[in-house]
This record gives sequence, structure tokens and C-alpha cells, in this order.
Amino acid sequence: MPEEQLKRDVEALAAPEGRLPGSPGHAAAREHLLRRMETLGLAPYAGGQDYCLPYEANGSALTNVLGELPGADPAKAPLLIAAHYDTCGPQPGADDNAAAIAIALAAAERLREAPLDRSVVFAFFDAEEPPYYLTHAMGSIHFYYHQQRGPVHCALVMDLMGHDVPVGGLEDVVFVTGMESDPGLASVMEGVERPAGLRIVPTLNRYIGDQSDYHVFRVNEQPYLFLSCGRWPHYHQATDTPEKLSYRKMAAAVPYLTALARRAAATPLEGPFEGYDSTPVELVFLREAIGPMAASFGLRLERREDIDALARVLMAQFGL
Repeated sequence: MPEEQLKRDVEALAAPEGRLPGSPGHAAAREHLLRRMETLGLAPYAGGQDYCLPYEANGSALTNVLGELPGADPAKAPLLIAAHYDTCGPQPGADDNAAAIAIALAAAERLREAPLDRSVVFAFFDAEEPPYYLTHAMGSIHFYYHQQRGPVHCALVMDLMGHDVPVGGLEDVVFVTGMESDPGLASVMEGVERPAGLRIVPTLNRYIGDQSDYHVFRVNEQPYLFLSCGRWPHYHQATDTPEKLSYRKMAAAVPYLTALARRAAATPLEGPFEGYDSTPVELVFLREAIGPMAASFGLRLERREDIDALARVLMAQFGL
């Protein structure tokens, strides 16, 4: 069953001592990733010798872990699915970010059943958390500038994907940022069937600011989508443990991510970067997902100003 494998992966990664870079828990998590990637039959990234791409920054030995599901046409830029595997200190990190890793691994199993025209790279980045966050040592930033072998078609990045949103009426929501990065992503979002058990809420990056490993792709004007359930009370706490996660919600996210990857891989993404108005598509999703809640705030969701107002209300009332 999908939920059972998701739980096994989370429990294998979310040891109480955490995955602080350089710690035994960090090494154990990397070893689990390597075993799972080998079992899934992923190839080393870009024809390398193994999955590990080590690097050093500020005296720390760090390692990005990448595998590749080869596509039919190696000349096409690959799709990238990414999640970080370190934790913010000695914390279990079940939601941050073992849940997203488990979802990515489950999607790899589905995608290998019918490979795409273009390759899919599965990137498990190191050093996403402070003190590395948004520095040259951050795993995704180091990858982009020093380890990447050619451009990617689109980056699908996940973080904090394991919990029910802690707001009544929004529990099953997944927020998706970055549709505005390329006009083709509107058709990607519209073309993927909304899964049972999830409501999809697109939101502009300017509402939330850079939150994870998609940052380096955004600032370099590359197409990206960022999937997250937002923060919750256990964020960066010792209480972020496996039994608190919603494996039902995670299981629903697996076919959604898989379908999103297939659609994105098949869609031309030719820019211009942030060069179109995504408001009409956002409004369709918002009316469908949280129209009644917006109405309770007196918002009719008819124009960009209504979305701006809804974003302010949600952040002020619920801390989203």
C-alpha cells in the first residue's frame, strides 16, 4: 500500500537525533536514500559513477544526492524533482523534510512504469536549513552553479508536505507557488486532474517570499513549481515526529506529483519568465478550493485585488 511505504521511508529518515549535516543521523539518512534509489533503478545523475555529489563549504563536508530516470530523448533538458534531506538542528524532521522525500521516491516508482521522453532527475539536496540557507553552501545553490550538467526543463520542489494545514476548512490544501514563472505552467496546472483528498491552491511567490530550494531556479529565471502545506506548530521543533503526519494526504500527493511531472515534461516552457498574467487561472482554482471561505470574508474572487486581499486575510488570521 502507498501509505505503508511512505511511512516506512519517513520513519527510516526521521530519527530523533535529526539529520544535521555531519551527524550520524545525516549519514544514516543518506545511506537510506542510496538504498532506495538503487532499488528503484535510478541511474547516477548525468552519467556519473554514483549518486553522491560531495562538496565542501565553510569547512563542512556536504553531499547532494541525485539519481536519474532516463528518458527516451537524452537531448531534451530533464525535469527535476527536488526535496532537501537535512534538518534544522537535532530534530526528527518528519515533515521537514522526510515527508517530501518519501513522496518523491513514491513518484519515482510510478514514473518508471512509463518513462517520459525527457529524463527525470531526483535531487535530494543537502544544507537547505540554517546556517546554510540562501548562502553559497546551500545544496541547491551549490548544485546550480557547480554541479548541474546543463539546464533543467522545470524544477518541481517540495517542502513541508506531510501535515494537514492547521486551519479549519483548509486541512487538505496544498499550496503551489511558481505557476507565474512560465506561461506554459498555466496549462500544466489546468491539465492535471485535481486529486481526491487534496485541494490545490496556487499562490504567487511574492506573497510568501522564497521559502526553499526553488530559490536558485527562480532568481535565474527558470520555470519552477513549489509544493508545500506551509508551516505548522511543529515546524523546526523536536515534536516534528512521524506519527503526527497525514499519510492519507501524502498518499494523495503522490499521483498528483506524478501527473504534474508528466504534464510539465510534455509542455513547452519557453517563457518569458513571469511574463504573463496568471490571475484568471488562480481565480479558477481559488473559487474551486476555498470559494466559500473567501465569501465569508466578503471577498468575491473576481480580480487580482481580491486575491491580494485574501492573501492578507489568511496571513493575518491564520499565519499562513
